[in-house]
Amino acid sequence: MSTIAGNLENVYANMRAACEKSNRNFFDVKLVGVTKTQPADRINELTNLGVKDIGENRVQEILEKYEEFGPSVVCHMIGHLQTNKVKSIIDKVSLIHSVDSYRLAKEIDKQAKIHKKIMEILIEINIAEEESKYGIKPAELSDFLKEIASLQNIMVKGLMCMAPIVEKPEENRLYFRNMRRMFVDSKGFRTNNINMQFLSMGMTNDYGVAIEEGADIIRVGTGIFGPRS
Repeated sequence: MSTIAGNLENVYANMRAACEKSNRNFFDVKLVGVTKTQPADRINELTNLGVKDIGENRVQEILEKYEEFGPSVVCHMIGHLQTNKVKSIIDKVSLIHSVDSYRLAKEIDKQAKIHKKIMEILIEINIAEEESKYGIKPAELSDFLKEIASLQNIMVKGLMCMAPIVEKPEENRLYFRNMRRMFVDSKGFRTNNINMQFLSMGMTNDYGVAIEEGADIIRVGTGIFGPRS
């Protein structure tokens, strides 16, 4: 068994344990394999093992690797996205996790209209209000949803956060719990372009706790591929 296959089995085991602990269905949680800095052969090994959702942090890496992806691969943009880079990936990604401003949402809407598509997005929340992190503040979510409600070529599918880097996963439980509360509350905000379905939170260090607190999408890179060299 390869290192990637063994690591993936371990991730699945941890996911099942978290789902059992929180009385959730394992198949209700989507695993996105984070492929930042990974070459095409290692990405292909992962997708051949059944992980078809891959997440990239950088536009340039999406552009460099896109032709290597098989037809069944679903590409997620999970990193910070600059408005001037939207047009480069609008036809290459299925979900943008990191929408954190009206300006960005408006540009995604504009480019999606050009490509005659509805672009699915998540709103990034800076749940711990860290200066080093992107995302809107929790208190701004309601106004932000109202502001983007008129954009016709985007579909808000949920929320995303990057919790603080901590030594013990339990330290992030309250942040994940608060994200879940915001997600549930925002489900009542329904317009033609808002349909809250996904809560993207939890990475290699804390995805178990994130699942216990309601994550529908987890983003795991190091836990699958090992530490980056």
